Amino acid sequence: MSATARPLHVSLVAIPDAVISTLSGIYDVLGSFRMLGQIEPALPTQAPFTVEIVAAERGSVQLASGLPVEAHRAVGEVARTDIVIVPSILLGPEGWKTGRYPQLVDWARRMHADGALLCSACSGVFLLAETGLFDDQDTTVHWAYAEAFANAFPRVPLSPERVLVVSGLREELITSGASMTWHDLVLYLIVRHVGATAAQTVARSFALQWHHDGLAPYIVFQGRTDHGDAVVADTQSWLAGHFSVASPIEEMVRRSGLAERTFKRRFTEATGFAPIDYVQRLRIEDAKRRLERTDASADDVSWKVGYEDAAFFRRLFKRITGMTPGAYRRRFQVPAFAHSKK
Repeated sequence: MSATARPLHVSLVAIPDAVISTLSGIYDVLGSFRMLGQIEPALPTQAPFTVEIVAAERGSVQLASGLPVEAHRAVGEVARTDIVIVPSILLGPEGWKTGRYPQLVDWARRMHADGALLCSACSGVFLLAETGLFDDQDTTVHWAYAEAFANAFPRVPLSPERVLVVSGLREELITSGASMTWHDLVLYLIVRHVGATAAQTVARSFALQWHHDGLAPYIVFQGRTDHGDAVVADTQSWLAGHFSVASPIEEMVRRSGLAERTFKRRFTEATGFAPIDYVQRLRIEDAKRRLERTDASADDVSWKVGYEDAAFFRRLFKRITGMTPGAYRRRFQVPAFAHSKK
């Protein structure tokens, strides 16, 4: 950013469904340059962003946690902005109900037409998807909300395992994945508009992290059970407690009473996974828990989840999670300093 360039205007959208931690985190980091610039020579002396909280109406907005946040202006008062960010939202059991915020949706669409970036942190994309601008554009969202999002917006391609997705002809549609990937979103915006050195400096100051390994290590596999196929459901129920046995697929076929080819076709249609892939997912999920909660070696974990070939297990673990067993344990096992000293 040059010394004469005007600060970019960031509109951080507050709605009652929003999560305050994401909203306040984004606000603090993007607004930190004025303070950090006094002590960090690598940062510009002029703040590159002006951050403002906006809402349907000016004033207090009670967020999903019950805590209020003050909207500086109503969107009707914002004729132009450079970056629109919708923070994480909390989805209730009824899912996302479209059409509740027509004023915000129309405003976001107008801001985009005038050149603004549209950004979402985690599940904030539910609101932005109502603009229709994300149709046929690659997108990410928290994996726990992926099915609900796909049902609400079937035209939007979804990759919940991805940390950050930048789409659109102008690279103006930006979505981040699960929860704390708002770190990646704000760091990306800083790299894009201020530079890599500034992003690295801000990351160090706040101890922010790029999620280099993607989100696959965090995703907990849960097979579909709402498919309505009773035969497949019975084999799934059996498999949940017997995935580590030798030749589990042969036993599933026997239990189903179907021809092998018929069973495999029905299982795949019902669950979205071929039987062998489903078994592998269950085994790796159990291996993840063992690596998190025990000190058992990777070879021992391999044997306990059903693999005699530890080398094959390691390759499979890396393919599914994106990490080696050892790297996974270092990332997710409770550190020694957190354990009670009693």
